Amino acid sequence: MTSLPPTKPWRTEFVLLAAIWGSSFLFMRLGAQEFGAIPTAGLRVSIAALFLGPLLLWRGLWPQLARHWKKIFVVGVLNSAIPFACFSFALLSISTGLSAILNATVPLFGAMIAWLWLKDRPHGLRILGLLIGFAGVALLAWDKASFKPGASGLATGWAVLACLTACLCYGISASYTKRYLSGLPSLVTATGSQFGATLGLALPTLWLWPTRAPGTTAWLALLAVGVLCTGVAYILYFRLIENLGPARSLTVTFAIPVFAVIYGVIFLGEVVSLWMLLCAAIIVCGTALSAGLLQLRR
Repeated sequence: MTSLPPTKPWRTEFVLLAAIWGSSFLFMRLGAQEFGAIPTAGLRVSIAALFLGPLLLWRGLWPQLARHWKKIFVVGVLNSAIPFACFSFALLSISTGLSAILNATVPLFGAMIAWLWLKDRPHGLRILGLLIGFAGVALLAWDKASFKPGASGLATGWAVLACLTACLCYGISASYTKRYLSGLPSLVTATGSQFGATLGLALPTLWLWPTRAPGTTAWLALLAVGVLCTGVAYILYFRLIENLGPARSLTVTFAIPVFAVIYGVIFLGEVVSLWMLLCAAIIVCGTALSAGLLQLRR
């Protein structure tokens, strides 16, 4: 039986990270409504890079980033640029709660990618968990999305697909980080990835910059999502990877929908259906099995 570290700090960081990332869907929605999807993602990572850069210099870690910048920049594209753009696009059509529930599939994709790439083959209950988790996603998507031309759910269908694409990128990034960047300080990976994401989104952001000046609320939302939900959150996330490993760290996505749904109901007046909650329960149970959490408790 494998046990988690006996100290409690990681528990506080785990819950704090879930609460912070849960709010990111609210802030991205507020920003994307005025900036658009790509500029929202571009501003988010550039603000995070400006926040983290001085911290990296102050800690004297710039040489480590310089040695590994190519691999870290790849992580930035996979773990920030593409997912943030996808979620910003999706939040223009679907609720923050639904997008956060779909985000809970990240460990499923992580387990699948680790199986195919790192030969970390799941067995028994973990395979069953993958099947259950993806079944929950299929049920949720079937109810919410339609890809038929002219159908009312067409925009929702593409939004769901965008969320799942983001989750796939997160899964690829986790295995890539484990294989090529193990041992690097979390601040190096967090900062470098935001520089890489900023470079990747710079031209599309300028090209698609809104013609109408966004309001104060949108700017404050992007400032919050850049500094808090990206800069601070990624430091916590990569610290969790160091302390708990990638598989357990990805399970933070289980708790994110709880906070995202609460924020959406309170601040945006969103409605959560019984079907969404049922599918969320199926996804979380399947993901817990696929991550091996239920085996640990047995």
